Amino acid sequence: MIKIGITGSLASGKTTASQILSQRRGPLFSADKIVQKLYKDKDFKKLLSKKFNIENNNFIKKNLKKIIISNKKNIKKLEKVIHPKVRIHMKKFTNKNKNKKFLFYEIPLLIESKLMRYFNIIIFIKAKRSLRLKRFKSKKGDKKLFNLLDSKQLNDNKKIKSSDYVVVNEKNLKILKKNLYDIISKYE
Repeated sequence: MIKIGITGSLASGKTTASQILSQRRGPLFSADKIVQKLYKDKDFKKLLSKKFNIENNNFIKKNLKKIIISNKKNIKKLEKVIHPKVRIHMKKFTNKNKNKKFLFYEIPLLIESKLMRYFNIIIFIKAKRSLRLKRFKSKKGDKKLFNLLDSKQLNDNKKIKSSDYVVVNEKNLKILKKNLYDIISKYE
């Protein structure tokens, strides 16, 4: 089993790269998808409501964004709730798929969370900040939130040092696919 971690800065194209790499090669674990599922779970929403003193948990994400923007220390507080739950799902995914040749993991904060030892290969998806901001805003993202979340991530040079491969994603899909196929073909 070869465990491949795909990471990158905010709006760098990790999801697209992960889908390209995993297609017909092996199952894909997405930390973001697990977080989306958590936000739909009523017990999880209750936990967050209690932790952050939110009265109406019907708009939990909207309220959390306001709380995080008003005090960036709340990001750490939120991560302490979310990250252990994501790791539990990651472990289950690995155990469930241990007989597969390739397992793919899309984890935005892989290096920040010091998860490198769990992977045989780490691929860092890189894009310049201005392009990432444009992509983030095109998905109804807020510039203030982008700046805050981006500031909480390690800079690219530190992430590159912990990665086996760097794929620059600033051109088009065809080039991205070629660069990713060049990497995965070494292991197929």
